[in-house]
Amino acid sequence: MQVTIKLFASLAESVGWREKVCTLSAGATVAEGWALATGEAALPPKVLCAVNLNYCALATVLNEADELAFFPPVTGG
Repeated sequence: MQVTIKLFASLAESVGWREKVCTLSAGATVAEGWALATGEAALPPKVLCAVNLNYCALATVLNEADELAFFPPVTGG
């Protein structure tokens, strides 16, 4: 299945891309999408994940044509 993966802010800067379409196996999870797309086994601490604009857990199962997004922690003051 094909999934669009988007990275924002420092995550995109660290890997050198902001969006790509990846082919994943049926039943793949958000964590597996991260690992395949970035080549990193573990997600950095406190990164937020969303599937189709809804925040989700790393164990969330992806479906064909989903949009998977990763957001670094945001600070402000």
